[in-house]
Amino acid sequence: MPVRFVRSAVSAADLPRESVPQLALVGRSNVGKSTLINALTRSRVARTSAAAGKTRELNVYAVEYGHRDLARFFLVDLPGYGYARGGEASAEQFAGLTSMYFGRPAPGTGNPGDGGGHGPSGALLIVDARHPGLAQDCNARAWLSNMNLATHVVAAKIDKLSRTERVRNLRAWETSLNTPVTPVSALTGEGLENLWTTIVRLLTPP
Repeated sequence: MPVRFVRSAVSAADLPRESVPQLALVGRSNVGKSTLINALTRSRVARTSAAAGKTRELNVYAVEYGHRDLARFFLVDLPGYGYARGGEASAEQFAGLTSMYFGRPAPGTGNPGDGGGHGPSGALLIVDARHPGLAQDCNARAWLSNMNLATHVVAAKIDKLSRTERVRNLRAWETSLNTPVTPVSALTGEGLENLWTTIVRLLTPP
């Protein structure tokens, strides 16, 4: 499908101003958000890196989906959280960008955002299927829930688990986050069709 990189946003002025739905991608560093973007759009639009925490901006993509209820939307990839090697400066940068985009303080901060742009219409929280219940992911889920933002949790890298492990881990994820979780694999394509159905639901007014 047609998709293009729009820009890397570091301030409110860089955010899209069009009245088009925006989907925020939130997740830990190295959880595979860029790889998932490429798998979803069947492209190589998002640059992937083996170095965790390399993304330091909000990367904005325009997706021409062509669905009768969702013709076009912006995909906004946030910097990964929880990157220890980035230190305090990296954490502050993440907090500032997140506050600016969502218009509310990021988890663990007291800095209000400026509410720039139209803001997200929905969010996907990307977690690693192999590591259920991580505190950082649970905190991110609680934060998104407190914003009353339509959110769905996606368990990436499901292909790396055996059948028994995936059943156990998905149950653990749903218990720890108290919400349904969609398992996906960017490698095999498993779950991507279901994820597109979820994206349309998140971004389409009831």
